[in-house]
Parts: sequence; structure tokens; C-alpha cells
Amino acid sequence: MSPYGAAPTLAFEREAWAVGHEVVVGVDEVGRGAWAGPLMVGAALLPKGRRVYGVRDSKALPEARREELFSKVANWCEAWAVGEASPAECDELGMAEAQRLATRRALSALGVVPDLVLVDGNWDFVGTGSTRRIVKGDAVCLSISAASVLAKVTRDRIMRSLAPGFPHYEFQANKGYPCWRHKMALQAYGPSTVHRRSWVFMASLSWDMRRGRVTEEVEL
Repeated sequence: MSPYGAAPTLAFEREAWAVGHEVVVGVDEVGRGAWAGPLMVGAALLPKGRRVYGVRDSKALPEARREELFSKVANWCEAWAVGEASPAECDELGMAEAQRLATRRALSALGVVPDLVLVDGNWDFVGTGSTRRIVKGDAVCLSISAASVLAKVTRDRIMRSLAPGFPHYEFQANKGYPCWRHKMALQAYGPSTVHRRSWVFMASLSWDMRRGRVTEEVEL
């Protein structure tokens, strides 16, 4: 038994293929709950005849294992893409519409038109065409799990690349997600240019404007 739990299967894809859906794409969102950085949606079209072992929901895997899997999953997919909604778009549009925007961008970048989109969770954030919602889909549906890994690794790499320009927030460790050190940095320095300012949490912050850098990157 794998330490990362039971493996997702192709059962949902096979069921769709059996009724005539040839292009079956799994999608998953990453970063919705973060305080900083983009929201990402991964999309993955898997081949029928080949399999990569070890794929799990990205949340169940340690960072090093996700990085190991990334190129294997990317090369395995017949097509894959990751769509992004920026922090500014998350603030301007709201998280629900930003998630739809990132999904549209991911599906547009695939290069194929899905016959069916398998969606993680009980909310259809695709909004167009034929979809199937699967609760805990990232744990049980292989194409959604693959999309999860692709989106998570892509987002983690973005957050690590941002970390040197915003050292107080330790993005290399927390990837923009809530934690007590991230909260302490926000209270001391205020939000950076890559934080989502529409969070209710942000409105309750107080910080010293003379010390904090609110609209500019903090200096190294």
C-alpha cells in the first residue's frame, strides 16, 4: 500500500469513453485558498493505452515527489495546460469568476475541444459544454489527479520564483498560503503587490505604514 493512499483510477474516463466521449479532460484548481499569488487551474487529457504510476492528488504528495512526477505526467498526457488568474484578477472578479477565467484559459490552451470535462468537487466551474462533477475527484479520478499535479507544481514554481523579491513573506515555504509566519509578516509589512487584497482578513490588518511597503516590492 502506498504511503500516499489509494491510487486514482481511470474508471470515470472509461465510463465516458464507453458512451462515445473521445476527448475526456480532467480539471482541478490550485491556490483558491491562498493569500498571495495566482489561482491556477490544470487540465489534462490522458491517453487510453498508457499509464504513469504514482500519481495522486497533489495535496497528498510531498513537494519533492510532485516535482519528480511533473515531467512524467506532462510527457504522458496527450495534451495538458495550466490556466492562471492573477491576484489582481482574483480581487477584481471575485474568486468564483477568477476560477472560471483560469479554467477557460487552461481549456483554450489545450489545443483540443473536450467532449466531456471531469471536474473536481460539487461545483461546475467550467460552465460550458458537457461536464461531470466528481466529489473528491482529485483522489479518485486519474485525469483530475494529473491535472492537480500539473497545476500545483506550476504554481509552486511561480511562488518560489517570487520569494527573493518578497523575502519577508517566505513564499518559498508557504507558497502564499495562510500560516502564522505569513500572518505575522502581513501584520508587520502589509500586503505586497502579489497579495489578494479583497480577502476579509486583509481588511482587519493593521500595520505601520512608515515601515511597511504596501504597493511596492520589499527590498532585499
